[in-house]
Amino acid sequence: MHPSLSQLSRETFAISTPTERSIEIRREFAAPRGLVWDVWTRPELLRRWYGGPSGWRLEECDIDLRVGGAWRYLIVHERGQTMEQTGVYRVVETGHTLVSTETNNNCDARAGAPEAVTTTEFEDLGGGRCLVAMTLLLASTELRDAVLGSGMERGLSASYDRVDRLMVELAALDEAGR
Repeated sequence: MHPSLSQLSRETFAISTPTERSIEIRREFAAPRGLVWDVWTRPELLRRWYGGPSGWRLEECDIDLRVGGAWRYLIVHERGQTMEQTGVYRVVETGHTLVSTETNNNCDARAGAPEAVTTTEFEDLGGGRCLVAMTLLLASTELRDAVLGSGMERGLSASYDRVDRLMVELAALDEAGR
């Protein structure tokens, strides 16, 4: 990975618990907001980074990106384990905000977990940088703590590192196409 991207990821990745039922994840990316939005919302790009730590891959990705539209991800581990995530979009403000429900099915100890609400905001920081702030609102403090204890930080960190590499690749393709 490019040294500046590695440095950026260590300095700008943070997980906090602002309330008893919520988790906030903040990560800055060295890419313009429009590109970061595309990487988060286009299935062909999501498949290239989403899924967590090594060994997991996003095998199926269906997105109906509109208010009331459904989304579904099927994440598969090389050893055969699966995790399905589903939800419905409540807010879609292109380039700025996504709010959706989220249910994790077939997810080890959280099978049948109650629905969560995820708000993802994309903030243009200028200079070709974007801050992604994601807040998960869960049904209870216990569920929040279970999610935090699930290895979420390791999975997000690995996924976001793949986003960094994808951004570099897409920027190079854009430059070559000019």
